[in-house]
This record gives sequence, C-alpha cells and structure tokens, in this order.
Amino acid sequence: MLERRQFLGLLAAAAAATAVGGCASEVGAPPGTTVGATPGTPPPPFDPSRGYWMQGGFAPVAEEVTLTDLPVRGALPSTLSGLYVRNGSNPKVGDSPHWFLGDGMVHGVQFEGGRPVWYRNRWVRTPFVEEGLGGLDAPPGGARNQSNVSIGWHGGRLLTMGEVGWPYELSPEDLSTVGAHDFAGKLTTAMTAHPKIDPATGELHFFGYGFVPPFLTYHVADASGALVHSSEIPIQASTMIHDFAITDRDVVFWDLPVLFDLQAGIQMVTGATGAMPYRWTPANGARLGVMPLGGTGEQIRWVEIDPCYVFHGTNAFRDGDDVVLDVCRLEHAFTETEDLGVSTPHRWRIDTSTMAFTDEPRGDLPMDLPAIDRRVAGRPYRHGWYVEVDEAAAQPLELAGIRWMDHDSGETAAWRPDAGVHANEVVFVPEDDGEGEGWLLTYAYDANRGASDLVVLDATDVAAGPVGAVELPVRVPYGFHGTWVPA
Repeated sequence: MLERRQFLGLLAAAAAATAVGGCASEVGAPPGTTVGATPGTPPPPFDPSRGYWMQGGFAPVAEEVTLTDLPVRGALPSTLSGLYVRNGSNPKVGDSPHWFLGDGMVHGVQFEGGRPVWYRNRWVRTPFVEEGLGGLDAPPGGARNQSNVSIGWHGGRLLTMGEVGWPYELSPEDLSTVGAHDFAGKLTTAMTAHPKIDPATGELHFFGYGFVPPFLTYHVADASGALVHSSEIPIQASTMIHDFAITDRDVVFWDLPVLFDLQAGIQMVTGATGAMPYRWTPANGARLGVMPLGGTGEQIRWVEIDPCYVFHGTNAFRDGDDVVLDVCRLEHAFTETEDLGVSTPHRWRIDTSTMAFTDEPRGDLPMDLPAIDRRVAGRPYRHGWYVEVDEAAAQPLELAGIRWMDHDSGETAAWRPDAGVHANEVVFVPEDDGEGEGWLLTYAYDANRGASDLVVLDATDVAAGPVGAVELPVRVPYGFHGTWVPA
C-alpha cells in the first residue's frame, strides 16, 4: 500500500517539484483583496506584556488574499482532488481579548489531481465583521457569533462553527459567506464546534450549550442535512462543554467544572476586562453522561469523576458493556492564575452495566488537537494524530510537531520539524480502504521566513516527514479545526 501511494504521488511530482518562485494572481477576488502578497518577515521576540495570541505564529493577518501559481516542494499525491480548509480566530479590527474571541477566518487550498489550484483566506461575514465592531457587543448567540472554531462538510453544505450560536454556510467554490444556517428555522439553540458524523448512517450528531436554560441540548440531522431530532439534556449550570463523543450506539457528554461567569461576561462585552467569562469551579463537580444514540435527555446516566477539564476527545467506541473514550485531559482550565494549560492523553472507561469508571493515563506528552480517520468515528480504532506543544518555548502554547499514537498499543512516533517550523492540527484524507491509509494535511508556519506551507504527510509514516508541501508566500496564523471536501 505504501509503495502504491508513493507511486501515485510521484506521478504528480515531476512538474510540481520543478515549480519555483510562483506568482500570485487574482481569481475572482472580492473588493479589498490583496493580490501579489510578498513573503512575511520573521516575528520579533515574544513580548510577555502582550497577549500571546496577538504575536508570533498566533498573530492575525490583516488582508484577504487570492493566490495561484503556487510552488510545490517534493511530491504531492496525484489523487488529491478537493478542498482543504481550516478555521481560526483572526480579529479584523483591533486586538481580541483572548485567542478564542477573534473573528472567524478560513484558509483554504483547492487541489485538482494533486495540483494546488488556489489558496484563499476569507473572514466569515458575521455581523461582527460586517459592522466592524472589533469585538463582542453582547453575549453571542444565533447569527451574532464569531463562527471561528471549526468547519465541516455535511449534507452538501460547508459550515463554519463557533463555541456558541448558529453555524455559517460558506461556498466551497471561493469561501465566500452564504449566511447563517439555522436548519430551516428548526435550530433554536446554539451549535457547538464538534459535531460527529456517524459513518454508518451519515447522520450528524451535535449539541449546543447556553448561558441560560436550556443549558445543554442534543440534536441530530439526517444525511441530507435536515434537523430531525432535538432533546434537552438536564444539567445544573452553564458549563463550557466544547466537545462530546459518540459510539455506534451511545452519546457521551462531559459536564466538567468550567462554568460561565455572568458578571465576567458583562465586563467582557463592555470592554471592562479582557478575561474569558469562564471560571474553574471544582465545587460544581465533574461527571460523564451516557445516553442512547438518537435518544432523549431522560435516558442519560451519569458517573462522577475527579475534577478535570477536556477540550477535545479523540474518539469513543464500545467494548462489550464498556464505553471506551480517549481524551486530551487537563488538570484544570481558566483558574485565577492560569488560563489554558497543556493536556495529556487519557483513556476513560465507563462500564454501562454498573456505571463504574476508570481512568488510564497514556503518557505525559503534552499534546492536543486530535485527528482520526473519520471513517471509524465511534468505532474501535487504532490511529490518532495530535499536535505537540513545546513547553520549553517562551511563548505559551507554542505549537511544535505532529505525533501519531497507536491507540491499541500506546506506541507513538512523531514528525518534529526543523527549528522555527510549527505544525497545526492535521486533517486526514483517505487514499485506500484501510483505517489510516491516506494523507495528513496541515498548515506549518516557518518563522524563519515568516510564511507558511501546506504540508502533506503519509499518515502511516508520520516520522518520515512531509512527502510534499505547497509553499505559500503568506503566513497562516495558528488556528483550530479544519476539514476536507472531496471533489
């Protein structure tokens, strides 16, 4: 299989690898687009008096660009045909008060037969962008949200999602904003950024949490994208629930002690403080809930666990009576002295016959932003890919390389880029039928030249490093989550 994929990549490499320099040209660029962007310059040293999210690889970019004639280094697989696109936080006006609170901006590269056709970056045209607010003027909700966390493809729609509020539909042709999407008026709560597609049915399972009741609501959309089921999940407070998990028969929620602080929220939208309106509140307890896939809130069963926090789960699956859940676990988050810490991999088990819980640490490597082969979402699986964090760096949450983990054995291997190069979250693109047989795509920021590459890795041999890369003459800021839209 490796030889076959390498051969397919080499078919496209001859012409691509000889491309040098490249130039930027306009491809349906909207008013205000800058064409012919030049490479950036290396960043200045980290300034601890400023927010880390406004400098270095996190720093926002100021312009939308459309670039073609993109040079390629190495050998891109000739089978890559589709759109790789990733969302992130990029304030359009002024400084954002937190990494999580900038305006949504997507960065995409379109491929045809292994050839990069264009790169575009576009703000999601939310009211905050259109009105030039440079921040929030009220607690976000509905169409008034920054839609800055993730992006997904389902039911023929390309949707960006934020922490709260409705998603926004974008055109996959040019990344322009179609508008807020409320599932034909049926979505009356928020939609958070980590929906799950059941590979057996094509159904989209997702949830939204609120600052006021209902604090948590579960939803299902059918394979065509129509919302067909909603059910409130009773919880006692507005907790920050960023992600959840499914198996082939279960939904798993984690209700952990990061609570919305109303007073801090008022101060944030009035500009009185830049603090996130969430507080570490271990007295509220921590618990995991399991309910039937497609079920109702009355069917959920909870198990208490030690206080901790999880932004991202990797995957979940059934092992007999056990629900097995792999997560990136933090000791705490949003404390008085620390905003975001680093997470390490843990395997949780819930015995659904007794609701007994076990927690197995799976190493102490600091990593998060997990990715899997989404064809095995909710099923037993082996492969996971993560972004490592460089804890020795001067800048907090400095991204490093990509680490593969074998979730059967616990074995790991990593691509650690050259000094000054920082990889973002990967997206898996299938090549063959077996789990993990495909490619990993990610943006990698090269601080040495102040610009980024779109890097392609062999998902089965991450440690070998990139098989090829698209050289961009612009910088793609560190962001959050992406997707692949097949041609």
